[in-house]
Amino acid sequence: MIGVIDYGAGNLGNVARALNYLNCRTRIIGEPDVLSGIAGLVLPGVGSFASGVEGLKQRELFRPVKNYIFSGRPFLGICLGMQLLFQESRENTGLRGLGAFPGRCEKFSPGESGKVPHMGWNNLRVENKNSLLQQEDKLYLYFVHSYYLPVNPKIVLASTVYGGQRFMSAVNRERVWGLQPHPEKSGSRGLKILRNFVEVVNGDSNSSNRS
Repeated sequence: MIGVIDYGAGNLGNVARALNYLNCRTRIIGEPDVLSGIAGLVLPGVGSFASGVEGLKQRELFRPVKNYIFSGRPFLGICLGMQLLFQESRENTGLRGLGAFPGRCEKFSPGESGKVPHMGWNNLRVENKNSLLQQEDKLYLYFVHSYYLPVNPKIVLASTVYGGQRFMSAVNRERVWGLQPHPEKSGSRGLKILRNFVEVVNGDSNSSNRS
């Protein structure tokens, strides 16, 4: 069972439908008690950093989700959900994120493209393959965001360039992953990434059942 967190600002419907399409059992998580029995957790996202943090806190999910992340169970943050995994954002200075990764989200400055937000399809250069990004050296996925994470070689899985700015489009540490693009809006390539995450969760579940 994979939980999809509902904090009032996430793109949870599309994510849940994509996981269901992959024959994965899902549960919408809107309160902390429902986290019991969840083998993997997805934090989707659209909106502002503040709306994400406050939405989690209003539903009394901030601390339970943070505890889940540091429990070592599989966790995937998507778009804003990835940014919330970091310590803070220029979007709302002084507001603390979940702190699974070090760093601060920065805002795009209009560069060669002249457009913010970064919206549309773009390339990901896979820099470190693992169980989430294992199939290719390059991916082409759909983005919508105005803030980005500067590249940290200790956690980067893939990077992307927009308006002359290179940023992290996928990150990982232990059992926690983040994706800046929307795999649920990126066709078969995006579904493959979600399937990889489901397989990680299923592998964990099967190991637990055998022990």
